[in-house]
Amino acid sequence: MTRSMIVGNWKMNGDGAAIGEATATAAGLGDANARVALCPPSTLVHRLAEALKGTKVEVGGQDCWVDATGAFTGDVAAEMLAEAGASLVILGHSERRTARGETDALVAAKVGAALRAGLEPIVCVGETLEERKAGRALEVVTGQVRASLPAELAGKAFAVAYEPVWAIGTGLTPTTPEIEEVHRAIRETLTTQFGDQGARVPILYGGSVKPSNAAEILHAAEVGGALVGGASLKAADFLGIIRAA
Repeated sequence: MTRSMIVGNWKMNGDGAAIGEATATAAGLGDANARVALCPPSTLVHRLAEALKGTKVEVGGQDCWVDATGAFTGDVAAEMLAEAGASLVILGHSERRTARGETDALVAAKVGAALRAGLEPIVCVGETLEERKAGRALEVVTGQVRASLPAELAGKAFAVAYEPVWAIGTGLTPTTPEIEEVHRAIRETLTTQFGDQGARVPILYGGSVKPSNAAEILHAAEVGGALVGGASLKAADFLGIIRAA
């Protein structure tokens, strides 16, 4: 494992004024030992990329469609994100899997689109509370990993983000042993799929990550970083997480 990867997902939050928080994050990084990225709404990708040019903070998208062009009203192509200045993209977030009905097959197709455009995919997986209570967390998560990551990822940079659905935006987090158990299962699955490369892929944790719990989470076994939601909107909070890495 190398340095931690800390990615901020702004979701459907942020306007022009939020760019100031992003530049404050970049200015406050100092010698922080983490790879840092922010994924704003698509309306801000270009403006944020321009504002952060020359800094250590990368910019990504929150989703992309599988086609490069066409009659897909409201969708954003991976190529459009790349042209706007993005270098990576979040795919398969639980909010899209549950609220938009995205399947593993669709997520895998979007991964292919991201690679086609030269974007680094961050593929999200995670179980619901009902699935965890039924003792199916590992089965569900490893199944999502296998079905959402196409073979064409071999030799390409990508990350996996484990986000238990029941912990996103709720203030709840799994225990450290629970996080480690799932991350170990993901690592085993990645190694089976991608060999030596699978042993090096960053596995991020997401779900109510904040400055107060970041150090414990980021130093858990097989946790290679964090996918941060609301706390990434404020430079002070996001920097607190980054410095905990």
